[in-house]
Amino acid sequence: MYDVIVVGGGPAGLNAALVSGRQRRRVLLVDGGEPRNAPASETHMFLTRDGTPPGELRRIGREQLRPYDVEVWETVVTGAVRAEPGFVLELAGGEEVRTRKLVLATGQRDVVDTVPGLSDLFGRGVYHCPFCHGWETRGMTLAVLGHEPAQVMQALYVADRFGEDVVVCTDGRPVPEQAAGPLEKAGIPVDERPVARLEGREGAVRVVLGDGGVLERQAVYHRAPTRQRSPLAERLGAELLPDGLVRVDEFQRTSVPGLFAAGDTARLAALPDALTFVVTGAADGARAAVWLDQELFREDAGLGG
Repeated sequence: MYDVIVVGGGPAGLNAALVSGRQRRRVLLVDGGEPRNAPASETHMFLTRDGTPPGELRRIGREQLRPYDVEVWETVVTGAVRAEPGFVLELAGGEEVRTRKLVLATGQRDVVDTVPGLSDLFGRGVYHCPFCHGWETRGMTLAVLGHEPAQVMQALYVADRFGEDVVVCTDGRPVPEQAAGPLEKAGIPVDERPVARLEGREGAVRVVLGDGGVLERQAVYHRAPTRQRSPLAERLGAELLPDGLVRVDEFQRTSVPGLFAAGDTARLAALPDALTFVVTGAADGARAAVWLDQELFREDAGLGG
């Protein structure tokens, strides 16, 4: 019986395991090895680690777990059920493990198969977040790809912060009515021709259009749709928000007792989106670990809820 099992070995999961290990809890970290930020060459906005490659950040995080009673297993959780006083998890190899508290830090998956070539350039010429990549693309010629309002509106922010030469490519769809006026006022052109494919490399991306035209850009922004990487939260009965994210409270607790969620797999209902930053994921993991530890302490001391 573990005190804590953490599913997911990104910033949220690693920090949840670290904090729990430092409180002398017996911890198991299960990592399937498919980090969302693997395509990116650098991580940003993390104090003392700005510009660190994602793989290096994970390596350091795992290394710093070694002094504590934290096991790291590289496998996938295929099933989970509630079983007092906690949960039973089934792993890909058929093993079952038990825990008193469970932290899901499984993250989201970007859907980047909508345009040929998009997945090859995602994180390496096509970027989802101007907070994460805007500084590196400042002054470049930019395109914003998408037809949904949130995707198109990103062009206004990118043009305001990072580039004077920005074009919106709606991939054969009309520009959303609510975006047309602001884009025109900002002087941002819209190209409604279908996009056949993306090609090129970081720093030189070609948007090849369906009629044979080519738009040469140095970088492209695309706010890709996302979906939950893991079905575990839903299977355990946790409440999901309309966008599919796990609903958590200020303590990172889900609607299921003993189940916590951290990182971009979850958000507060008051927030419009999950924050996808490394530093906020790490903070969520720490927050979950602190409050689940308090639950464990109170349970063991017979102090009630």
